[in-house]
Amino acid sequence: MGAVAIRRVAAALLIALLASGCSSANAAPAAERSSSDIAPASGTATAAAPSLARLVGQKLVVRMDGSVPTASLLGRIGRGEIGGVILFATNVTTRTALIRLTAQLQSAAKVGGQPPLLIAVDQEGGSIKRIPWAPPTLSAPQMGRLDSMSVARAQGASTGSALHALGINVDFAPVADVPATTASFMYREGRSWSFSAVQTAALSSAFASGLESTGVIPSMKHFPGLGLATQNTDASMVTIGVSTSRLAPGLRPYRAAIARHIPMIMLSNATYTAYDAGHAAGWSRAIIETLLRRDLGFTGVTITDSLTGTAAARGVTGRSLAVRAAIAGTDMLLLSGSEASTQAAYATLLADARIGIIARSRLLASYDRIVAMKAGL
Repeated sequence: MGAVAIRRVAAALLIALLASGCSSANAAPAAERSSSDIAPASGTATAAAPSLARLVGQKLVVRMDGSVPTASLLGRIGRGEIGGVILFATNVTTRTALIRLTAQLQSAAKVGGQPPLLIAVDQEGGSIKRIPWAPPTLSAPQMGRLDSMSVARAQGASTGSALHALGINVDFAPVADVPATTASFMYREGRSWSFSAVQTAALSSAFASGLESTGVIPSMKHFPGLGLATQNTDASMVTIGVSTSRLAPGLRPYRAAIARHIPMIMLSNATYTAYDAGHAAGWSRAIIETLLRRDLGFTGVTITDSLTGTAAARGVTGRSLAVRAAIAGTDMLLLSGSEASTQAAYATLLADARIGIIARSRLLASYDRIVAMKAGL
């Protein structure tokens, strides 16, 4: 049985266990819950329906302050208010400390009766390596020059093995952006494989396969492509105003990865006028539902790029963008601000879900995809 089939079987079992085993200690008192938290009376599986609090919580991937988890963060994980944690260099000290840290985070989810926690890093290679002593030993441009799928897969596998041993189960990699010219900021930062869409597709998929072979979830990024962007979307508002034919090469790596059942895709924070002039990809229903899911056939989990930096560039709050992304149907929301700010984002999302601004049906669809992916961990 392949990895994808195993995930599907495990997902069904995990969903059933979560539905039947939700501890009353994790449920809000009846007086504090709105009617939106309670499943409708009709139907045969109403008792098994997850609460809105759980549906919202599983969407969030948040940053941790410091190198030791706070009691507040562990409590949020245990209550199901967080679906994942992203680690940065400031969270990493020694190998021993990192293993202890990831074990504490994962234990909080387990003790609280929650699905496994996603613990993620950006471990692309080259200039983007949150774990400095861990692979990959080659950068994407170096692998691109070698033009060897076996080398790219081996680099992905060695990276996955190292991360797995540290208790990290998601790598926000590989980059799949195809630079159009040397003006591309991804090219200038040394994060792209090649100017060739064909080569980028082959090598990025090989690296992703290597990661997945070790039990680490790859997250290809940044859909539908940042190869034409000349500024970093973490610090600037970026609009890519070209035709769909000009954007087509950027889709090629995703077509290849989707054919190989890539489990997660990260959406970019750029706006693509040919697809949706009014919304960036991370909160564009046209890009998420029409282009990615309907046209390209993606059935896995979508996640935003960090909403914190782009929110500052736009003069808005990260939580306001999180609400927009949730409404559009993005499965997971990446927030890299302070713990206090992400706690506020959770409260805002839950409040909006309770009054119907965020449809329960969309939350449930995302929840099912997230739990299915986590079942393979």
